[in-house]
Amino acid sequence: MRTWSKLVISLLLCTLLPGCWNSKDLQNMAYVTALGIDYVDNKYITYAQILNFANIAKTETASTGKPVPVWIGRGEGRTVTESLTTIYSTSQMRIFWGHVKAMICTEALMKHGLQEVYDMLNRYREVRYNILIYGTKEPLKDILVQKSMFNLSPLDTVMNQPSQVYSQRSFILPVYGFKVISQLNESGSPAMIPSLAIKRDKWFEDQKEHPMFQIDGAYYFHYQNLSGWLSEDDLKGARWMQKQLQRSPINIPYKGKPVAALIMIKPKYKVTPILEGNRVRYNIMLHMQAYLDEIVKKTPNHEMEKMASEVVENEIRMSYKKGLPMEIDVLKLEEHLYRKYPKKWHEVHRSSGFVLNEDSLKDVRVIVTLLNSGKYKERVE
Repeated sequence: MRTWSKLVISLLLCTLLPGCWNSKDLQNMAYVTALGIDYVDNKYITYAQILNFANIAKTETASTGKPVPVWIGRGEGRTVTESLTTIYSTSQMRIFWGHVKAMICTEALMKHGLQEVYDMLNRYREVRYNILIYGTKEPLKDILVQKSMFNLSPLDTVMNQPSQVYSQRSFILPVYGFKVISQLNESGSPAMIPSLAIKRDKWFEDQKEHPMFQIDGAYYFHYQNLSGWLSEDDLKGARWMQKQLQRSPINIPYKGKPVAALIMIKPKYKVTPILEGNRVRYNIMLHMQAYLDEIVKKTPNHEMEKMASEVVENEIRMSYKKGLPMEIDVLKLEEHLYRKYPKKWHEVHRSSGFVLNEDSLKDVRVIVTLLNSGKYKERVE
């Protein structure tokens, strides 16, 4: 009986214990919002971007234009874990990784390999899977301190909010880290990472130049190895092979001079592998809609549709050829062979890792339908 009494008293005392005895004070933690990783002299160099959320919270008294300070922590180590851990020793506050939205990799790191980096990040429970990933040629500190228009925080830049720009000008699709890793480990499809650059002469605050982010190209990988980098101009044709494309402009020329500018929307494409003996060729069928954004020379609808189809076809073939010297399947043609004829895909890749050539792209048929001509209805016949 005495034993039962002690047990009951002990259980009653447990109810007096606070339920949050292991909680951390939110105001006493440092929140990492972006991570930059470099690889120099066989060591990982990491940079953690930390923002004070009190400075960027949306409140009634918040004034747009007030500078938002950015803190950068730097670590170094032979492994990614060791490098990030060295940041703790001088951070003065507990670091929380659950708000990381973007990871920026240098070319040196991408040449070394991304597997170890993403292995560590995915194992750590605080880090989320949906992190935007970029490559860059810029110094990482320059990237991480870059702010948006009106001195808004880095959270309001292309790096963290690429969909804002992509919805108005669709070129290179933003990529999440989990998608990159799946492509690195999957046969038949090259992995692509957007390239983040800083343009210093495009925007001005009064008379002073104001640097801004731009996605200026993309890095491509074959399995785990970096194949090369292609500029945005090189990838003009690849944009038409994105089902997520929202709107993208083209000029339709006549004898070298533009006669109109069209906004292209809603691409629907089909890639068909054609088996011809021991080789494989590909046909592309692409349907697109468009609307007239600017007219320079009065031109009938059917002629503009025809010229737009020719422009899109030429861009597709151009981008395809740009990737061949670096063994990059820019249009992801082989993915369709891998899905439809997996045995044939393995057969053609027994002797060579990259089998595409200029003759592999056979027919490209583009059909453009002009929907409307904007407010000036009478300008188009």
